[in-house]
Amino acid sequence: MKSGILRALSQTEGYVSGQELCEKFHVSRTAIWKVINQLKEEGYEIESVPRKGYRILARPDKITAEEILSRMDTQWAGKNISYFECIDSTNTEASRQAENGAISGTLVVAEEQGKGKGRRGRSWMTKPGSAIAMSLIVRPDIAPDRASMVTLVMGLAVAKACRECYSIEAKIKWPNDIVVNGRKISGTLTEMSSEIDYIKYLVIGTGINTHVEHFPEELSKTAASLHRIIGRVPDRAELISCCMKWFEVYYDKFVETQDFSLLKNDYNGMLAGVGGAVRVLEPGNEYTGISRGIDERGELLVERQDGELKSVYAGEVSVRGVYGYV
Repeated sequence: MKSGILRALSQTEGYVSGQELCEKFHVSRTAIWKVINQLKEEGYEIESVPRKGYRILARPDKITAEEILSRMDTQWAGKNISYFECIDSTNTEASRQAENGAISGTLVVAEEQGKGKGRRGRSWMTKPGSAIAMSLIVRPDIAPDRASMVTLVMGLAVAKACRECYSIEAKIKWPNDIVVNGRKISGTLTEMSSEIDYIKYLVIGTGINTHVEHFPEELSKTAASLHRIIGRVPDRAELISCCMKWFEVYYDKFVETQDFSLLKNDYNGMLAGVGGAVRVLEPGNEYTGISRGIDERGELLVERQDGELKSVYAGEVSVRGVYGYV
């Protein structure tokens, strides 16, 4: 009920009467009053006026399940949320929940994580209030060899959400990093549990730098944080809900065709470095070429100096700009 009351207050510019809330949630005025007081104790500034009702004047930067759900506009993605103040890793917790039968669309969110996972064994630490750390469980009816494309779906959704929420030119550094002005603000790691011929579940872990003040020296020239880019404090709950909205849109299209045929144009329209020189870092075979965008399988097409068009698979190599990260 708390998330429903938050949603009702958020979607109304003026006051919402106590009677209206009572009728909507089939509870007493006392029950409504108790929830309003709980919200005030949690940092929400709510004005109460006799014969008018309630309205939100200000809200804290919270990513609790109730706060996110009050913003959510999806059919299934992110409709079931597990929130943690502190956790080892949202991916690890999501895997635990998936093993215990969590439904597709379950979202794990944490304010702080101490052992977050990055690609190739790298760690992704999240200090309290500094970022978004979230992991989404999906159970797609697709072949395991197509699972890597779901990572690109999330990258596309995050880029689209950043553009919609903040009017910035967020771009995708293939396959799924999100960059603004050439600096990384987000990354995604997908983990799979499968048998030979079917996927049990995927856990899609995404981190977004929202309030990070200081980066490690090795990241200081390639990473950025949203609050410095947009000049204000990002609303993390709003961004999470927007990511889920666009993930649902893109994921449903992906599952329909089980490839990127319906998403290729959208993805290439936000892909960084298309038409520019890239360095393909393939073990034992590094080469330079021109990025020609992705194909229907989400593989990057790179035109080599001899004119050959190579398909680069995300799980095997890294791609960098010739003169920098992008």
